[in-house]
Amino acid sequence: MWVPILRMPRRFHWTVILSVLFGSSAQGQDLDVVFTGEVPTGPETHFFVSFEVPEGIVEVEIRHDNLTPGNVLDWGLDDPNGFRGWGGGNSEPAIVGVEAATRSYVPGPMPAGTWEVVVGKARIDELPALYRIEIFLRTQATLLPQPNGPYQDPGILDEEARWYAGDLHVHSRQSGDANASMAESLDYARSVGLDFVLFSEHNTNSGFRYYSSIQPSYPDILILPGVEWTTYSGHANALGATQWVDHKTGVRGITVQGAIDAYQEQGALFYPTHPDEDSSVFCLGCKWAYEVDPAVLDGVEVWSGIWNGIKFWEEACELGSHAVAVGGSDDHSAGQGNMVTGSPIGSPTIMVYAENLSVDAILEGVRSGRTVVKVNGVDDPMLETELSGQRIGDTVFAGTATLSATVTGGEGRTLLVIKNGSVLQNVEISSDPFTHEQEVVAPAQGEDRYRHQVAPGNQAIEARPLTIGSYVWLRAAEDSPDGGTPDGGSPDGGTDPSSSSGCNCRVVTPSDYDTAMLLFLAAALGYLWRSRRRST
Repeated sequence: MWVPILRMPRRFHWTVILSVLFGSSAQGQDLDVVFTGEVPTGPETHFFVSFEVPEGIVEVEIRHDNLTPGNVLDWGLDDPNGFRGWGGGNSEPAIVGVEAATRSYVPGPMPAGTWEVVVGKARIDELPALYRIEIFLRTQATLLPQPNGPYQDPGILDEEARWYAGDLHVHSRQSGDANASMAESLDYARSVGLDFVLFSEHNTNSGFRYYSSIQPSYPDILILPGVEWTTYSGHANALGATQWVDHKTGVRGITVQGAIDAYQEQGALFYPTHPDEDSSVFCLGCKWAYEVDPAVLDGVEVWSGIWNGIKFWEEACELGSHAVAVGGSDDHSAGQGNMVTGSPIGSPTIMVYAENLSVDAILEGVRSGRTVVKVNGVDDPMLETELSGQRIGDTVFAGTATLSATVTGGEGRTLLVIKNGSVLQNVEISSDPFTHEQEVVAPAQGEDRYRHQVAPGNQAIEARPLTIGSYVWLRAAEDSPDGGTPDGGSPDGGTDPSSSSGCNCRVVTPSDYDTAMLLFLAAALGYLWRSRRRST
């Protein structure tokens, strides 16, 4: 009889070897391996239980148990080449095969060699902390084939340049703590008028294989790729991520900065989610506790479920971040009976101005700061901020600029004008639509930031708002990377450097038109002159 070579945890029980030698197979040709042991007491947040998989195995099943009530363990699986899934708190067995896998796990080739059950020490309150793992190695699959393959971009669903409504924090059953199917979530999103949804599953890309089969049934709702990078020291979404990135910080050289770099290198936007939630009763590790340079943050989830992240956002901006305002519901049940920390899909709703409804355009809209967060949902007042001058990305270059806000659906509410984190003015919204303008002057050095917020009444910045706009940054005209010359070729993240508006949408101004006409006339005269020279 073949006996696998076992790499034991620091402490283990002899039932491991006895099970291998004398245990009976559950599937005839299966080889059963059982580990029972104590969770290592070191500072590492995760530990690994290794086992060998021989040639010819087409399916592996992992049954796991936390044997000490009061403790919380998370579960995942790696093969010799890396990640095969992260179930987190999934209570059901994990099954991984060539053509199928259970939720949160990834099907694919079954390489022979050393595999590892990954165990996260989510909360250890009682010692000794005991666990049990049963492993079944099968030569015949038990799961029916499922969709498989990498993420595929769905292309453009709507050609119109406009504000699109969405939710950038939704969980399906691919997250271990959620119970909704993707279809149920998309049905609910459609019912509340959303245009896009980000399925931000916890530490897994297992859901990507379903997108190409689900997306055609929802031609009006864009499914965005991404993940919620979930650790015991903070959570963050990586909007646009299509490649898995390790979350086990402090273990085997994994760092938060390394994870941020890995996400941004693939074009994803990284932003902490519910960063100020400080309740381990509701959510383990939800509060952002990492010390990173705020400048590396692409955004901050300023509102999520019941959690307010505005203070965290303002502090990050004060320390040099140009983080964009992002919002998401953290829905786990397709709008039905949500968790205490979550709310129904679309509450809040994030509005993104984009050139079209596609993954690239939505990411570009967010990256450029063209976002508005409606705290309660899509029916909250709409807010559009403009800052005149040459805009590159989220920054306007001008000496003196006109700061304006247009609010629709907000009559009787209050508009807050916010500069550098402090309320500059409280203005009654007396009409619909309502526009407020004022002149602002760029600082001699550095930059100022301006945004607007709609509140139910005359409230402070910390009170629950209705609508939150992203910041637009103002610098002196001479600070422009191209010296203030339109189309100077400076990096702008895809925005049009010739635009003389700092608004949350693209406009063509008279000065742009005049410049274009002069260039056209100059080119025409040059062509006629060269033609005359050739004729003589």
